[in-house]
Amino acid sequence: MAGQSVQNQRQLRIAEQIRHILSAEIRECQLSDPALDGLNTLTVSEVRISPDLKNATAYVTKLGGGSFEGKDGFMKALNGASAYFRKCLAQEMDLRYTPRLNFVYDKSFAEASQIDALLSSDKVRRDTQK
Repeated sequence: MAGQSVQNQRQLRIAEQIRHILSAEIRECQLSDPALDGLNTLTVSEVRISPDLKNATAYVTKLGGGSFEGKDGFMKALNGASAYFRKCLAQEMDLRYTPRLNFVYDKSFAEASQIDALLSSDKVRRDTQK
């Protein structure tokens, strides 16, 4: 986590609470936007919150990994629905200010899978066995 600011205990606790609420809401949500079809195939892998607790970034990824067709349009629609999710947070949490939400696609699982595939390739295996 080089280059990231260290979050205090309260930030971590609130971020984790937001992650749980968003995960549950995404699983059960029935939004009418056709661009968000398949919303329940996503999971919130991490939430990072600003020190003033007014902004939160939710990292989402597809359940089970794999490629995500139409990711850019989907993420734009998801960010368009952030007011709905913010309202859900306001109902569930006891905070003075409900954080503004920004959804970002979490590439870390795809990158880890790609690295694993590279390390498992015959060429790399042959080089490491010498």
